[in-house]
Amino acid sequence: MIANALSASLHGLPPLAIVLGLAVPLLPLLAGLIPIRSGLGQARLAHRLAQLSFAAALGTAALVVAQGPARHDFAPDIDWLPLSFQIDALTAVMLPLVSFLGAVVTRYSCQYLAGDPRQDEFARRLSLTVASVLMLIVSGNLLLFAASWLATSLCLHQLLVFYPDRPAAILAARKKFLISRLGDVCLAGGLILAWRCFHTWEFHSIFAAAQSTSDAGASQCLAPLSFLLVSAALLKSAQFPFHSWLPDTMEAPTPVSALMHAGIINAGGFLVVRLSPILVNVPAALNTLALAGAFTALFASVIMLTQTSVKRSLAYSTVAQMGFMMLQCGLGAFPLAVLHLVAHSLYKAHAFLSSGSVIALKKAAWTPSESPSAHPVILALTLIGAVALTFGMGELFGLRFASDPAVLLLGSIFLMALAYLFWSLWASSHEWTLLIQGALLGTVTSAAYFALHAGFEHLLGDAVPAYAPHRTGFEHGVMLLTGVLFLCVLVFQSQLPAWSTSRWIQRLYVHASQGAYLGTWANLLTARVYQKASTSR
Repeated sequence: MIANALSASLHGLPPLAIVLGLAVPLLPLLAGLIPIRSGLGQARLAHRLAQLSFAAALGTAALVVAQGPARHDFAPDIDWLPLSFQIDALTAVMLPLVSFLGAVVTRYSCQYLAGDPRQDEFARRLSLTVASVLMLIVSGNLLLFAASWLATSLCLHQLLVFYPDRPAAILAARKKFLISRLGDVCLAGGLILAWRCFHTWEFHSIFAAAQSTSDAGASQCLAPLSFLLVSAALLKSAQFPFHSWLPDTMEAPTPVSALMHAGIINAGGFLVVRLSPILVNVPAALNTLALAGAFTALFASVIMLTQTSVKRSLAYSTVAQMGFMMLQCGLGAFPLAVLHLVAHSLYKAHAFLSSGSVIALKKAAWTPSESPSAHPVILALTLIGAVALTFGMGELFGLRFASDPAVLLLGSIFLMALAYLFWSLWASSHEWTLLIQGALLGTVTSAAYFALHAGFEHLLGDAVPAYAPHRTGFEHGVMLLTGVLFLCVLVFQSQLPAWSTSRWIQRLYVHASQGAYLGTWANLLTARVYQKASTSR
């Protein structure tokens, strides 16, 4: 009898994957709901349950990977509660990532708030926030997804206002609260529209209906639904011009900044990737996403160069990275977007949790004695070489511009930035060995770029759709404009030393250091909204 039961459990891997997958968000949820009087005891409980959650996430990912690209769905038989959970390859990538970040941030917060009388309250809020993000990942229908989306925002707000005696933190939290509610309205509109069009909230049913062209009514709903989802993603990911709240939240505790920049800010990108089977049917929505992301990435990159605070510089770096991720999604390079999400989350969590040591390293780091401007011919040859290397390496991996233009364009942008970095180092030292090493490292980096893309494409399988639209002149124009914009920023950065004495560059620097005053206007508007709300009570 025991042998039969063991055999049945071994053959029941899909239910086991579902059980482990559901345990991942439930463990931190318990840590957030179980009241413990001792602040240290609550923190230790949150830490241990976060570790268990990470272990369950690894087990879930291992089971999903072992069984291939199969999707596992589970819906409790409760008529009045339409819950549905989904475990697939995308879930297997995201669950260990978020669980690992939650475990690290929770452990860090135990030492960061040691001796704080409200340590137990902070641990409880942190656990609930992580649980909401994990529930977002395992959601199998749009209703649970929207509820987890809202819960993530509300729990994060409680962390941002943890210290009520910091006026700047309260103002930034209020600004973020208002912008998040705009995103919630867009997602709620998509929720209502999806029910009216498809009469279901289940992801697999909506995706199947979106791929079918037999239902004319459903096809007409795809465009407004896609634009609502894209708007929600842009608002969640701090895209221009709704980005200023992110750099202003630096008054929050460091664990909150790490969790927000490494995990929660990625929710917009995850929404696009998860619901990509809907969005690929509306190229106009993806083009809008690409243009908004490209402009945000370039704008935030310029602003980042003028910041004197390490944390604010990291915050604008996050805005730029989210813009580049939106660009990747808009061009249909969903595996690259997931790879970017994973790499950026790990990097940014480390950057914020070690921001104190980063300052010391920056002071001790070598800097060029002079920053000469790039000669136009040399710069042009360098950038052309980077593009040629990208296309040549792509050819070795079987990629063609006719079928994979997005991957090659994004790789060219990445390698052009890397080529400029090596050129600037060589211009400062004039060491040919450094130039040769840079060329070799660029080749290895290019190979790694395409290899990782192929790996994530294989790993995700059917979890994300292949986007190969019939590209019109407009689509090609969007891609050309994107490449030109990034090229212009690189050229501008290379010539900046020569232009630094120009009066218009000095004026531009002053305006850029203030974020083009968008944050100031947003702060005034936020203060006015809350003043009217308090007056009307």
